[in-house]
Amino acid sequence: MDPLLLLVQLLNGVQLGLLLFLVAAGLTLVFGILDVINLAHGVLYMVGAYAAAVVLVRSGHFALAVLAGPLVALGAGLALDRLVLRFVYDRDHLDQVLATFGVLIFVNELVRVLFGPAALPFPLPAGFEWSVRLPGGATYPAWRLAIIAAGAILAFLLFWVLTRTRAGMLVRAAATDPAMLEMLGVDVRRLFLLVLGAGAALAGFAGAMAGPIVAVQPGMGDQILILAFVVIVTGGTGSVQGALLGSLLVGLADTLGRSFLTDMLRLALPPAAANEVGPALASMLIYLVMAGVLLARPRGLMPVRRAAR
Repeated sequence: MDPLLLLVQLLNGVQLGLLLFLVAAGLTLVFGILDVINLAHGVLYMVGAYAAAVVLVRSGHFALAVLAGPLVALGAGLALDRLVLRFVYDRDHLDQVLATFGVLIFVNELVRVLFGPAALPFPLPAGFEWSVRLPGGATYPAWRLAIIAAGAILAFLLFWVLTRTRAGMLVRAAATDPAMLEMLGVDVRRLFLLVLGAGAALAGFAGAMAGPIVAVQPGMGDQILILAFVVIVTGGTGSVQGALLGSLLVGLADTLGRSFLTDMLRLALPPAAANEVGPALASMLIYLVMAGVLLARPRGLMPVRRAAR
């Protein structure tokens, strides 16, 4: 195994994990507080990427584009709550899944009609069209390091807000026992809007940051939504700490599996068999990791203990 390639893939895994965390953090808090399954959350990631791409093409200012992503996603998240989610709060999970899945399909097709099926151009900012030299002579794109730095900073700020502020205390209490919090006079509905808005903005920011390294096209949020749900189940529903741990675990498992699993299988299987089995097994690796975690800890790595509802 090439140690330089391993280092590069470890960085790729951390970068993917932190992007997943930005998407999964709001999703797991929404589920933890109001027990709402929102399949349209991945749409907010796509909306953030499209908003950033459009602003960049029309204005040429990358900073303005990155700012537009979370702001437009925030507006889309609040509109989603106003038009759809508030009608399914007290309904069962099947109704929530059907309603939000309908939103997902509608928005994907709306984006296809407005912008076409082809990917939008989203060039790297001029100041990041270079690479950092790593120990041993390997290089790594500066923009991917910027994504890692931005994700780490936002993760730290989110943990600080949740653990050091009154708003964070209320969010943690709502994730544990929302009924009791409501009896104490706290407007849980307004608190939910705060969490939903913050989660939408984080997803939009993730889309804006990922725009230069992924294809900005209709349906781009679907795959990351699947990964975000794997993260939530692995880390424990309602737990931001679990979401971070699960995100890094899923990101590293996916990246390292796709890079090294086939070569590792060649040590035990004939090359032809390894070439067939390796890619298929690598694509399933994150689900195997999730299954292994659930076998050992059925409620995830760091679940929030909630009162019975």
